[in-house]
Amino acid sequence: MRITRVRVYEGPNIFSHFPVVAMLVDLGKYDGRKTTDLPGFQELLLAGMPGLKAHHCASSRPGGFMRRLEDGTFLGHVIEHVALELQAMAGWHVVYGKTRQSEKPGIYNVVFETGPSGAGTEAGRRAVEVVRACACGRSPDVSAHVEAVRLAAEETGLGPSTAAIAAEAATRGIPVRRVGQGSLLILGHGFRQRRVWATVTSRTPCTAVDIAGDKGLTKELLARAGLPVPPGVTVGSRREAARALAELGSPVVVKPASGNQGRGVSLSLSGPSQVKEAYCLARKANGKVLVEKQVAGRHYRLLVVEGAVVAAAERLPARVVGDGMKSIRELTEEANRDPLRGEGHRRPLTRLSIDDVCLATLARQGLTPDSVPAEGRQVNLRENSNLSTGGTARDVTSQVHAENAALAVRAARLVGLDIAGVDIVTPDISRPLSLDGGVVLEVNAAPGLRMHLHPSEGQPRPVAVPIVDALFRGCARELGRGWFSRGSWSRTPGRIPTVAVTGTNGKTTVSRLVAHILTTAGLNVGLASTDGTWVGGDKVSDGDCAGPQSAASILTDPSVHAAVLETARGGIIREGLAFDQCDVGLVTNISADHEGQDGMTTLEDLVYVKALVVETVSRYGHAVLNADDPFVHRMADRARGEVVYFSRSPGNLVVRKHLVGGGRAVYVTPEGLVLEDGGGPGLTHTPSASGPGLHATVIPWDCLPMTVGGLLPFQCENAAAAVAATWSLGVPLEAIHRAFRTFGLAGARGYAASPGRFQVWRVGSRTVVLDYGHNRAAFAEVLGVAGRLCSGRLIAVVGAPGDRLDDHLLEMGRVAARIADHIYIKEDTDTRGRARGEVASLFLRGVLDTGFPEAAVDIVLDERVAVERALERARAGDWVLAFYEKLGPLTELLHAARGRLVSPARLVRDAAPAGASARRRQRSRRGPRKSAAAPGLS
Repeated sequence: MRITRVRVYEGPNIFSHFPVVAMLVDLGKYDGRKTTDLPGFQELLLAGMPGLKAHHCASSRPGGFMRRLEDGTFLGHVIEHVALELQAMAGWHVVYGKTRQSEKPGIYNVVFETGPSGAGTEAGRRAVEVVRACACGRSPDVSAHVEAVRLAAEETGLGPSTAAIAAEAATRGIPVRRVGQGSLLILGHGFRQRRVWATVTSRTPCTAVDIAGDKGLTKELLARAGLPVPPGVTVGSRREAARALAELGSPVVVKPASGNQGRGVSLSLSGPSQVKEAYCLARKANGKVLVEKQVAGRHYRLLVVEGAVVAAAERLPARVVGDGMKSIRELTEEANRDPLRGEGHRRPLTRLSIDDVCLATLARQGLTPDSVPAEGRQVNLRENSNLSTGGTARDVTSQVHAENAALAVRAARLVGLDIAGVDIVTPDISRPLSLDGGVVLEVNAAPGLRMHLHPSEGQPRPVAVPIVDALFRGCARELGRGWFSRGSWSRTPGRIPTVAVTGTNGKTTVSRLVAHILTTAGLNVGLASTDGTWVGGDKVSDGDCAGPQSAASILTDPSVHAAVLETARGGIIREGLAFDQCDVGLVTNISADHEGQDGMTTLEDLVYVKALVVETVSRYGHAVLNADDPFVHRMADRARGEVVYFSRSPGNLVVRKHLVGGGRAVYVTPEGLVLEDGGGPGLTHTPSASGPGLHATVIPWDCLPMTVGGLLPFQCENAAAAVAATWSLGVPLEAIHRAFRTFGLAGARGYAASPGRFQVWRVGSRTVVLDYGHNRAAFAEVLGVAGRLCSGRLIAVVGAPGDRLDDHLLEMGRVAARIADHIYIKEDTDTRGRARGEVASLFLRGVLDTGFPEAAVDIVLDERVAVERALERARAGDWVLAFYEKLGPLTELLHAARGRLVSPARLVRDAAPAGASARRRQRSRRGPRKSAAAPGLS
């Protein structure tokens, strides 16, 4: 029994909308064996984990899992529940799980909800060990496994301060993304994001952090402003430290001039030898050493956030209380068994340690670690009161005198910190410092929040609330004008307009078009697509970037005003989504593609994966769906927000019913694109032959050059989808009009360009079209349009990725044969697991199945060479249509042949006469014939 793969999904995924761990578990010799086949299994399992008795399982009632155990269930299912219970015992409320057998015998997909990702992955590993032990008749050490899960979460999770800020942001719906394994968080998206590292924020000046880090410089700054600070001097040697003691008088404090968390601090020093020893200790922590007059009083920490004291705590040093029997060492070990204490900052309290500082502190009390203090005697293990060295805290927020609060605020302002921990020593914080000789000891950048969140005494303070308030104060005013201020994203601080585009065909064109429209409307747009990632119209990375990592790179770019994210199937399956919600979720269409990959065998499987985008549309957002595709328009039931349809037909029944019900839709008519709102005013009434409703407008085809006057059906559909998306966002129609006039034109750059999507070239008197179509539906659309527009012969260069099913490759060959006059069959460089020539052979079989003349088909595996041969064959008026894998080499070839890009609208002049289309239609009616022997591969 072993785990063969582990995946952690942080965001929405194919299993759920919350984080899960997905494991592949090989049950080995236990495959096919149920719990009832293993003597004593149930008793051993429940003895260590009685909480399993309350698990619901499929019955949705407590005890459901128990019944499954008693009736007999497979061990993969048991691993799922044990992983959940281990996390529950460690302190997290997790309930979701799902287990299914994979295609391979003995291999199970075990999926379960996770708390911190470190806890989930460790719980999965430990669950396998528990089940294996019970299956072998051994009693598992459950407590050790639970502690391992807890420790894994602490080691990989956020510290208390950062975790509190992250939790508060998440409560408000602000996206939270952790960067790396440290404490750096990005709260929000794009230009509305804020960054925090512990309690240093994107609003914290670097100079302020440096000033606060230099205790001597901070004292000088405060003293010059008239704030009370303890007398002191920076020293560079033991002799100078002893001289400072003589000048200041005892007792003194010796500490590093720059440092934190109480490292190297010694208090209550009265003799030269003590000061010299303390100097050496402080110098280990930092080169410069500060000697200060020790001021009598209690130690307080006041937390200042953006000009206000939001919490205060009295800090108490690490200590133990004698019982007259145990040594100090034993009392320390006993205190460390408190589950609230942990290493570093992982838990509310830090473990006590006996180190050089502790030994020196004990020695000044006449004690050693082996001393046995009398019952009730308090023994300080440290003289400083930092929580990071084992100290505790008592909340005193309600006791702080207004004068002292104002003093702390002024100290933070003088240093320049937006968030500061101001340390004050005074006998009583409820009285003004000026009355009792109190002082401002330090002003700390990145103050810890543990003492306020988890005080040992007094009321916990929700200090993350004012911090997040301050971070996002004024966020709504950023670019908050006109239509931008009224969108669904404006309801939550830190969000920007986010459009997610998925489907089978047209995703890239629609994504680029939406990005171009938003750019025309005045936004700096980030785009992730199969063409790369772009920011502000400039490509920042190349390759297929339609996955979650590229989407995350766009969402975390602080210059981006709006994000357009092409969202491909593979990324959804393997990693989930990079966003928790979107403002527009657009589905272009669903057709056969990628079947047989990643466990998908049917179109319904593909629908299930793609529908995740629709499910993540926010409550105030819009699902933009293709009304012509039944697989797509049925996704409307999954949408939380408003549904907006687009269609190629004004008479589409789904659209008509939707409009009657007050919905919105964009559809194709002979005159142009119609935007119709069945629910009210807001659009200009423009009569048309299609008879749009009262609240409608028409964008004429001459304003949409990419559609070639409405002659390219797939481009009309793409345009309708993009209009529906941007209309849903509230983009002014005037900006939509302007964007369409420049999209896809020859020489267009940035988002206005549409490279490799029905890209038209002229090479002399020949026309070349490059297109990225790579499935049956795309072949049928593009070849059909080319067949109608071509006035001469149509020469097709065809091929497809090797991971398509054999039946799909055969059908793509048949589609090409029904329309083209001559065919060149090529192969992708990346055959995706197939033998070289295998894809080409399948294409050839499909072509010849239709009765296509064998003399009119050639196999040329190299893509560039195949296009070169096609160009050589083409005569004046002929078209070469190439379905490419790599665009770059083909554009180089066409440039070398003195070709030039032309706007698609130029094609209208050369539309094919009726006879040419009729000839192609006639060919499609021919029956298949027996395939001849395949010609040689070149």
